[in-house]
Amino acid sequence: MSIDWFAYLVVALVTLVATLLVVGLYSTGVRLYAISSDAGPGPAAQGRPTLVRAGAYACFALCAAAVLFGVYLIVPALHF
Repeated sequence: MSIDWFAYLVVALVTLVATLLVVGLYSTGVRLYAISSDAGPGPAAQGRPTLVRAGAYACFALCAAAVLFGVYLIVPALHF
């Protein structure tokens, strides 16, 4: 029995990139949502809270799509 170290490295790198992508999208969405709901005047939302909130929802949607794609890749391998 032999370990394919290159395949192991590829899986590790893809996992790292996917984790950074999902966490980055989620944290960006939380930050944009916080900016859009800030009640005080100032340059935070720059007068466009609806556009900023739409960006937050887009980040959340991309995050959910990445998670669902991961589930899609895993579930067929279970062979119910």
